[in-house]
Parts: sequence; C-alpha cells; structure tokens
Amino acid sequence: MYIVVEGEDPGYDIFVNGRALARHEDALERLALQLGVKPMIEFFSADENSMSLLIEEGGGNPELIRRLPPPQWYAAGDGLATVRALIAALKDDPQQLGTEGPQVLGELEEYERVLERTMRAGLRWHLAVSWR
Repeated sequence: MYIVVEGEDPGYDIFVNGRALARHEDALERLALQLGVKPMIEFFSADENSMSLLIEEGGGNPELIRRLPPPQWYAAGDGLATVRALIAALKDDPQQLGTEGPQVLGELEEYERVLERTMRAGLRWHLAVSWR
C-alpha cells in the first residue's frame, strides 16, 4: 500500500514502504475499529496507474481501466487521525502484531510524516495498492 497525493508533484517525497502494512491489513483494520478510527483500507481508491500494473501482471480485465470511476480523495487530517491512533496503540507493544510489528510501526511512522506534509500543503490523498 502506498500514498498517492493529489496533483502532479507535491514538492516533497511521498515514498512510503507499505508492504508490512499490507500484510497486516486485517489485524490493523480490527485494531482501528477497536480504537474507534477509520481503518486504513477505507482510504483506498483505485487509480489508473495501480490498475494498469494489475492488468500488466495478468490479474485483471483491460476493460476495467476504461470504466474506472474518478479517484476518491481524502483529507490528510482524517488519515493522520487513523495513523496516529494506530501508532499510539502499537508504540509500547509492537509485537502484538507478531515479529513484523516493529516494521509495521516504522511504516506507520513513514505514513505519518507524509500525511503531515500533505496536510500542511493543503492537499488530499488516497491509498493505492502495488500489485508487484
């Protein structure tokens, strides 16, 4: 899972490594619901780039790209509320997610940095999924 920021180039690095987050999405969704915040997956929006990769890998119908709805965009502050709640819940015991818990926590901290910059820039964002 990675962050897409609205517009061509926001002027800052938006790279985040979301592989551990993707592997633990179910556990993070349950934790977010327990904490009363929106699960990360609810910030997902299919975009043309991620769907093109899926189709290149043979995992989808090329007709899907032509029928994709416009991407949905979310306020960075909404994403920050979720990310910060998850960080706070995992900070003292990242192992509650197993051996990759510290890696998940590190990725959440990367998301927090990018979303903070996105909020300061007044831009919107969504999550996308890398199919590679």
